[in-house]
Amino acid sequence: MRGDRRRFHMTAEEEKLEIIAFARQLRQTATDAESYLWSILRNRRVNHRKFRRQHPIQPYVLDFFCAELNLCIELDGGQHFDPEGLRKDAIRDAFLCAQGIRTLRFTNFDMLRDTDTVLNVIWNETR
Repeated sequence: MRGDRRRFHMTAEEEKLEIIAFARQLRQTATDAESYLWSILRNRRVNHRKFRRQHPIQPYVLDFFCAELNLCIELDGGQHFDPEGLRKDAIRDAFLCAQGIRTLRFTNFDMLRDTDTVLNVIWNETR
């Protein structure tokens, strides 16, 4: 799907299967920051809230998603801070907002180096 011209000729079911496969691939190639945050969020460890990792919401895959709160948590690497990355993130955030999904964004660096601050924000947003 990701920029592939074939997607314009795909059925809705084919697109759904492709995004699910992409989400599975992302789970297997998580960044250190994603792995660390997942070790904290999994098994309802934060305010007894269930989070899903690499959760597909077409056409996107959310890093972490709590359906109960309609809350998305994104951990961003360097590609998100150039003009094109910022533009794409703004479009994505607007789409998610229109779906009623709130997004919390943190950098990978913040997750690894300022973990307490990141976790305090998440804790407060999941009460």
